[in-house]
Amino acid sequence: PAAVLASVLSGALAGSTLPVVVGTSVTRSGMDVVGVACVGLTLLGTLLPQPRALPGAAVRDLSRVRSAADRWLVPLAGAWLVLVILGIMFRVASAFGRPVSQLNSAELVEWSTDLAAGRGMLLTVGCAAVVLVCGVIRLHDPDRIEVRIPMVAALLGMITPAVTGHAGSAPDHQLAIITVGAHVGAAALWVGGLAAVLVLVARHRALLEVVLPRFSRLATGCLIAITLTGVVTAQIRLQSWDALVTTGYGWLVLAKTVCLVGLACLGGLARRRLAAGRTPVLRWAGFETALMAATLGIAAALSQSA
Repeated sequence: PAAVLASVLSGALAGSTLPVVVGTSVTRSGMDVVGVACVGLTLLGTLLPQPRALPGAAVRDLSRVRSAADRWLVPLAGAWLVLVILGIMFRVASAFGRPVSQLNSAELVEWSTDLAAGRGMLLTVGCAAVVLVCGVIRLHDPDRIEVRIPMVAALLGMITPAVTGHAGSAPDHQLAIITVGAHVGAAALWVGGLAAVLVLVARHRALLEVVLPRFSRLATGCLIAITLTGVVTAQIRLQSWDALVTTGYGWLVLAKTVCLVGLACLGGLARRRLAAGRTPVLRWAGFETALMAATLGIAAALSQSA
């Protein structure tokens, strides 16, 4: 068995198929992570209060948080842009069945312009570039670019690959595109927003008391949107409820549903503690973020499953 395994691996490496598969998976995961982070950082700018609504010490904290969000946005947007470009190259290599080093410009142009998935990736390149440029400008003059502009660009960059992938080949094309787009957008806002609040705002109590209720209301809306669109997407894909327990795709849907129920319970618990005057972020947001990571992993598996 060891000799057979070594032979298979040697053949895969010789044909350069394994690096392409690994590269495609890594770039896809990396794009999701940094894209969600960009959404969260820009969303945070819309959740933060105005200085006049805060006491003097909290105003200094507000300035620090805003500056930190802008500083982090630039390298993350740059990484997103690089990962999308690399992702295009790996996907073209996979489509033409050859290593990345053997691709030519004509093949890159053909895949990127003739296929919906390719055009979607090009649009994501543009969105990441917009977020990067806005981030650089905001580093020097935060008032020159409204934070909602890079937030919209980041959301569009997250949604486009989803609606040009599985959704484009779904039986009910238009409904699938709408539901998948809303599903991905709501998930990016929820996950990215929670991560940004946890990392940048949690240790500033005066800011947290203002930001957390705002984010909690947004998270509730995202949960409702994710649940409704997830049910519709599953119905379009599975065609029958029996497929939930007779197909691998169905089992992944059930696993994602369990995670979503867990997230709803954690979110409800956090809101009750918040209403009672206790801040739940440091204790419960860590659990919620870990469960979100598992949910995103299942979502990625669903996007790659037949």
